[in-house]
Amino acid sequence: MSTKEATMTTQEVANRFNELSQTGQWELIQSELYAENAVSIEPEHSQGLKRAEGLEAIKQKGKQFGEMVEQMHGGYSNKPEVAGNHFAVAMGMDVTMKEMGRMKMDEIAVYEVKDGKIVKEQFFY
Repeated sequence: MSTKEATMTTQEVANRFNELSQTGQWELIQSELYAENAVSIEPEHSQGLKRAEGLEAIKQKGKQFGEMVEQMHGGYSNKPEVAGNHFAVAMGMDVTMKEMGRMKMDEIAVYEVKDGKIVKEQFFY
């Protein structure tokens, strides 16, 4: 008898994402919910890496962003809205960036889910 794990639905992935994001567990979100071949896309006007392909590259992109942060003053991640195999989250942070000063950042993040894993994240700000 097989003990194959059930594939999560997009709603279940979004719910778990929301649960973990409320306590800032971004690394656990990536390791638990992302596919190994996931893609991350930033807007053209953003500074730094515009596209990361593969989970390790996405983790490295996050690490690079973290190294630019001098102090985190607060943040939020709203409840996801699900449509088909996508979910969108409004999120933001109040942060002091090294050599750039304090700023408030707000964005919409759109996630695509396939076979129970996040395969694409795209940010709009």
